[in-house]
Amino acid sequence: MFTLMGGVIGVAKQKDSIVETDWTSLTLGERIKHLEEEGYLVLPDLLDSIQIQQLRAETQKFQTVAVDYSVHQRGCLDIQFWGGPVTELIAHVPTISFLKTLFGEQVIFMSYDYACSEPGHPGISLHCDGQPWGSKIFGYEQSCPRLIRVLYYLEDLTPLVSPFKVVPRSHLSFHNDGNPYLRYEEHPEQVMVTCSAGSAVLINQNVFHGNYPNIGTFAREMLGIAYRPAWAGPSGEVKPWDPENLNKVPSAVRELMADPNTRMWNFDGGNKPPDMPREASGIDPSRWGIVAEEFN
Repeated sequence: MFTLMGGVIGVAKQKDSIVETDWTSLTLGERIKHLEEEGYLVLPDLLDSIQIQQLRAETQKFQTVAVDYSVHQRGCLDIQFWGGPVTELIAHVPTISFLKTLFGEQVIFMSYDYACSEPGHPGISLHCDGQPWGSKIFGYEQSCPRLIRVLYYLEDLTPLVSPFKVVPRSHLSFHNDGNPYLRYEEHPEQVMVTCSAGSAVLINQNVFHGNYPNIGTFAREMLGIAYRPAWAGPSGEVKPWDPENLNKVPSAVRELMADPNTRMWNFDGGNKPPDMPREASGIDPSRWGIVAEEFN
């Protein structure tokens, strides 16, 4: 049992497995496979110590708001136009390079938020970020049929300081228990994911995930950015970006901030449209075998 400031915060659960994957050793194809099959992936050491320090200097300036279930879980939404290293992170080259392999050349940014789990935080319930018809919590930004959230951690994610919690492969279920509008306090097959500061956890929006209580001595800071492939637009109308704000961001960021309502579909498409392609590497069953130069 762990205590903090004289009060009982939580009990260590020995039954939860800590993921021990060597994330640095995975090939590009193995990264894609893990994300598509398990529903999550760690990309280690995306940020160096200077970048982390710069970002933390900015996050200290945020005006955060506590969530309804704990004063120790705080955050703020819509920080894409904050400026400086916070805004620049949207176009972080190693991350976007991986996403372009995963999605195809056009990657569309959808949302950006900050979350801080302070000592005493009770943990986030297992939930899905993607809800196909929108919701009061998430609006329509994450109603897209395909969407990945990139969660950058600005401190070491340890077993005591709100590590990531996930039910692997839950996004693949057809069962009613996999309804993305459901929430769970815990699950017997959930696993714990830890990583070093500057690493990111990427999640399929439909995988059930959350985090554990913070029973440590420092806050866990996270910057979460959502992206999607161009075809996979939201199910409801999303407010377009303000042109004046767009003109203020770096060109590399602006390139990712297309109209969030962009979608590619053809309601009246026929059975035999002209000039159908005969190959499409993005759906190759062999894509999990891709071997590329070291990811950096």
